[in-house]
Amino acid sequence: MSMAIRLSCKEASRLISEGMDRHLSFRERVVLRLHVGVCDACSRFAGQLAFLRRALSVLPGPDEPEGR
Repeated sequence: MSMAIRLSCKEASRLISEGMDRHLSFRERVVLRLHVGVCDACSRFAGQLAFLRRALSVLPGPDEPEGR
């Protein structure tokens, strides 16, 4: 995958989301980290996704009883 050094917010949000489900390449991680480091909106988006993932991880699954 050819990737420019500068990401748009749309590209960054896609990588943030994909990074939750797969390992990003070294280049993807570096470029994303540079973007998130200077972009408040994408930094907040990454934080929101991480929060949602943590919040959902404590909910019981479909096969688990609710009163764990």
